Amino acid sequence: MRNERFGSFGLATAPARKAIPADEAIALLKRGEAKAGSLLGYGNGRSYGDSCQNDAGMVVDMRPLNRIRSFNAETGVLEADAGTLLCDIIAHAAPYGFFPAVVPGTQFVTLGGAIANDVHGKNHHRRGSFGCHVEALTLLRSDGRTYRCSQTDNVRLFAATIGGMGLTGLILSASIKLMRVPSLDITEKATRFRDLGEFFDLAEAADQANEYAVAWIDQLAGGKRRGRGLLFIGNHAEHGSHAAARAGSRLSVPMQPPFNVLNRPFLTVFNAAYRWKKGRSAAPRQAGYQGFFFPLDGIRDWNRLYGPRGLFQHQSVVPEANARRIVPALLEAARRAGEGSFLTVLKRFGDVRSPALLSFARPGYTLTLDFPNRGERTLRLLAELDRIAVEAGGAVNPYKDARMGPETFAASFPQWQRLEALRDPAFLSSFWARTAKRLDVRSGVSEAAE
Repeated sequence: MRNERFGSFGLATAPARKAIPADEAIALLKRGEAKAGSLLGYGNGRSYGDSCQNDAGMVVDMRPLNRIRSFNAETGVLEADAGTLLCDIIAHAAPYGFFPAVVPGTQFVTLGGAIANDVHGKNHHRRGSFGCHVEALTLLRSDGRTYRCSQTDNVRLFAATIGGMGLTGLILSASIKLMRVPSLDITEKATRFRDLGEFFDLAEAADQANEYAVAWIDQLAGGKRRGRGLLFIGNHAEHGSHAAARAGSRLSVPMQPPFNVLNRPFLTVFNAAYRWKKGRSAAPRQAGYQGFFFPLDGIRDWNRLYGPRGLFQHQSVVPEANARRIVPALLEAARRAGEGSFLTVLKRFGDVRSPALLSFARPGYTLTLDFPNRGERTLRLLAELDRIAVEAGGAVNPYKDARMGPETFAASFPQWQRLEALRDPAFLSSFWARTAKRLDVRSGVSEAAE
């Protein structure tokens, strides 16, 4: 039976064959006995591909390291172990009027994972990525030393660790600055748009006026309805709850069906119903934060609905100047391939610069698509989406990926060699082995850890 505890969320890649407890890995590293490529920190397995796997060695189970060490209710600075879940940080800080400045689409990610992937949310145009709010982190490397990294201490390691996909060592803890909010609740509004042209006309103004903005696209709609969708905007409600809701749900997918439930007929009906339900009123309404930020967390193990072969998620970002041409081209490629995406999300990234050496989020528009794994047919489509995005000057997200080629990765992250130079030799991921390790490293590229 598949060991989902140490698997990837996409279920299209094999789970880790061997895991080691965090305390054993820490002892091994402190003794300087970790072998080359033998380790990789593993949080809660919400990455979709193999960036959280290490076929050549073993993963380090970080979830037991989940203590919130301190919280300053005046400044909003919280320090916690790397295995602490985002939902626990929210619950701890909410009564004091604070919320993470950046949250991804699930609250079940660890602090270390959020840093290692430099995750982004619905407010990149205002707050940037998660790494913009990291004050400091503690990193254990295979030389046996523990490094405190920040904008002033071990600066190169700090930049490489944020967005470094766990390759610079084992993140033990971190301090992050939370955002003061009037309440956890969100005042949200949904606006229908007829096509992508209308969305682009609305997007920049929506970003300027609101904390959060994201669009849903009816990817299967054709003809005159092509590119239609809903633009959601949101802001923290002035009068709302300061109590975090219980994380988790009574709803779940208890077992994996033998086939993909999210097929094209289902998606056609779902998209029509979703557009009607969410877009039937243009009036603002107050909603709970979990429904706004983490809608899919409401159904535990929803990824099982894709069947035994799992799913591939493709997320790309393209420069703003090319977006009106390229986003339709990406959607058209999926339609031509006969593939339906369960949730198709489009949003605008702003120009807030991340401290990360490698960060996916950058100015432009980002499109996310989910596809059931149908083997070679799906892989051909994903390669075509890669090509369209990269040729337009864009990038493909590595922590959503399970199959991109080395050239796509190099084009997406031209500074990858600087991360390779700072990578801890004891740490390796299946993703890095599949991409960067197959590229030629220029002679003479070297950076000291300090």
